[in-house]
Amino acid sequence: MKTYKKLYQKVCSIENLHLAFEKAKKGKTSKPYVIKFEENLDEELQTLQKELESLTYKPHGLTRFIIRDPKTRTIHASHFRDRVVYHALVNILEPIFEKIFIYDSYASRINKGTHNAIKRFDEFQRKTTSNGKLVKRQLDNNKVTGYVFKADIRKYFENVDHEILLIILKEKIKDERVIWLIRQILNNYETEISGKGMPLGNLTSQFFANVYLNKLDYFVKHKLKIKYYIRYVDDFVIIHKEIKMLHYYRKEIDNYLNRELKLELHHDKSKMNLEVNHIIFMKKIQIHKLKN
Repeated sequence: MKTYKKLYQKVCSIENLHLAFEKAKKGKTSKPYVIKFEENLDEELQTLQKELESLTYKPHGLTRFIIRDPKTRTIHASHFRDRVVYHALVNILEPIFEKIFIYDSYASRINKGTHNAIKRFDEFQRKTTSNGKLVKRQLDNNKVTGYVFKADIRKYFENVDHEILLIILKEKIKDERVIWLIRQILNNYETEISGKGMPLGNLTSQFFANVYLNKLDYFVKHKLKIKYYIRYVDDFVIIHKEIKMLHYYRKEIDNYLNRELKLELHHDKSKMNLEVNHIIFMKKIQIHKLKN
């Protein structure tokens, strides 16, 4: 496995911080805090660079607020200068991990997203129901159908284990200063259980969410050898011609999540459906899009 050293100097470079600022301000150019930051841009970025290089950088406290979409969610917004740092970090790490992410992970990735996830779901649906090649069972109206396991991980963002995440990151990242910065970001979010959880709304949370569950993706694709699998953040679906296989997959996945990632399926929201139906899945990932 290829590993990466001497990344921190790339994170801290003025060029990368400038790029990070441009990304952080996108869609927010009229916000007073962006205007104020940009008025003294060179000075602000140089200060950030010095703090990062001297390992004295510390994120500001998060601003907590509630949204209803329609489900009530607690969002934690970061200070703008911290968003610049988070973009600077993800600028360097994302290309490294993008190479190892599976094709059918669709959240927070370039050229993926909700629309492509639905297209892929419909493609899988056609493959498992077309001409009865894979599915033999027929309904009364002679419509050939398959089965879908629609799953949800219970309180995913609240239960991400920091040490497990860092172990996963260290498989690729061998620069201890990068790991130090990641710890600063993770520890900035206070939760009931120390060492667990990431805030909804942070760019780094979205990125780390994919890194963490990439382990599940590999288990599903390479150990269980499941062909028709799509994940969007902590929601995923599996389509198969036999419902008994879906029950087997559910048990194996739940065991893996508990054993390796200290997570569990949300059993009230993880269900088997008789007909392969994209509508429920589409609603789920649209909610995630609003959430993130």
